[in-house]
Amino acid sequence: MPKAYVFTRYGGPETEAFVDVDRPSPGPGQLLVAVRAAGVNPVDWKIRSGYRRPGDSGDRVFPAVLGSEVSGVVAETGEGVEGFAVGDEVFGNTLTGGYAEYTLVPVAVAAHKPAGLSHAAAATLPVAAATAYDGVRQLDLGEGATLLVTGAGGGVGAAAVQIGRALGLKVVGVASEAKKDFVESLGAVHVVSGPGWAERARATAPDAVYDLVGGDVLAEAAELLADRTKLITAGAPEEEVRRLGGARVVRARDAAVLEVVARLVVDGDLDPHITGTFPLDRAGEALRTVEEGHARGKTVIEVAR
Repeated sequence: MPKAYVFTRYGGPETEAFVDVDRPSPGPGQLLVAVRAAGVNPVDWKIRSGYRRPGDSGDRVFPAVLGSEVSGVVAETGEGVEGFAVGDEVFGNTLTGGYAEYTLVPVAVAAHKPAGLSHAAAATLPVAAATAYDGVRQLDLGEGATLLVTGAGGGVGAAAVQIGRALGLKVVGVASEAKKDFVESLGAVHVVSGPGWAERARATAPDAVYDLVGGDVLAEAAELLADRTKLITAGAPEEEVRRLGGARVVRARDAAVLEVVARLVVDGDLDPHITGTFPLDRAGEALRTVEEGHARGKTVIEVAR
């Protein structure tokens, strides 16, 4: 039977386990994908801990497979699927979890993997890069405008910096001193995070803020803007940013965005910065690397053929 890495209830790492699972059967509009790579994201351990993303019903069935993004090969197509065939290389957001040998991917959030893109790189795009792209596009800034990104050293932040630069923006990245070289290598002006960061950033005169931290950092970032409609966050709840006059990032969650970010990688404008790869049988170790904050760039689980 296929293997998967799951969590058996809400809680900490002690809830995780490898289990044998039935091979999923694709329903209408779905692809059964033989996974070649799965991205690892902070949201994975947050969901395991009980966090609910917007739209989550809370009716989770355990054991639940971890992971939200994959790249692989179509093994079977569901009823009514058009544009995809068995053997196609695809990537996208999963319906049944990504840390597994097989998963289901709705065609609405699946795209063909370009030949010049590795499975590992493609698996990093549906969550972090797509969120970054959605946010930068939502801000609708003109070429030459200054975008400030908080949490610029993380997966979404690093992608937002690069996408902003590719669109002709000046980008300021707020991150720890330890990530200064990394942030600057992406083409951003680095501002050290921590107490007093907002005053240090004020001199850059940002036209917009893409927040990935929330809390006090979001509130301080809002004070840097004359136009609060140019304040967005993927790091705080809707009600928190609304009080400040800003908005949550509106996710497109469609194949068109996946195709755009894949093209940015192929064209050399976006580097996923994969800094750690783990085989499926070390999925727990991969997740710990992200959960404990040791990862710089993206972490990927690779699944043997």
